[in-house]
Amino acid sequence: MSFSALKTFRIPLDALAGLEIDGVARHGKFIDIGAQGIHLIFHLARAGWVQWHQVAPTVPARPGKSGLALRVVLDDGSGFSLTEAGTQKHLAVYVVDDPQEVPGIAALGPDPMAEGFTAADLGRVLAEAGRAQLKGVLRDQRRLAGIGNAYSDEILHAARLSPFKPADGLDGDGVADLFGRLREVLGQAIDAASGVPIDKLKDAKRSGMRVHGRAGSRATSVAPPSRRFRSPTRRFSTARVARPAGSRWPTVGCRSC
Repeated sequence: MSFSALKTFRIPLDALAGLEIDGVARHGKFIDIGAQGIHLIFHLARAGWVQWHQVAPTVPARPGKSGLALRVVLDDGSGFSLTEAGTQKHLAVYVVDDPQEVPGIAALGPDPMAEGFTAADLGRVLAEAGRAQLKGVLRDQRRLAGIGNAYSDEILHAARLSPFKPADGLDGDGVADLFGRLREVLGQAIDAASGVPIDKLKDAKRSGMRVHGRAGSRATSVAPPSRRFRSPTRRFSTARVARPAGSRWPTVGCRSC
């Protein structure tokens, strides 16, 4: 993997070798792959992508050319690659035994799609935000987990609210309507993405968007905020490190990542 993407060092990457994957979860925009008490967690940032391989490549990527940050190979030969376009590298990978060790996860606000989250909870979040603009509050991961730029626009468009409206400027009916629109928009995003191959996910996302789905608009690269990833029981097989040309760092042969 790219050393700039790996943010933790206490647990080495090759500690994942041979571990059985026992669950995949989401914390806001962080994806968490659990394997027998160890968690491989990643955040795609703005320009990151997940590419699934039915048969993972065996030829190492050319450093600096492919944008490869991490390649994960499972014991059946399948796997996925994390790539990031552009020169600004913000994609982040963590290997921890407790997701709360990841600062971004520890700071997350409530998940607006959680079963226990209500309109009253949303009202309290908005009231605490005071005169802050609605769009900024919806996107602030410390206040609400998982909503990005595109979906904040979609929610506000559906609710017919200005992104610049103060968060505490809604009455009870306005908060209830915004809550309903939020759950509706994100629920439709989940339904649209359900069962869609990962290479078709962007088109599936945009097909239901009223703002970012229009011709000429730009959609973000972040997966629908409440999509849950499911995987059959598999084990980590190998991890390969994309290293700068001339570097003496060895390739990690971890039957695990």
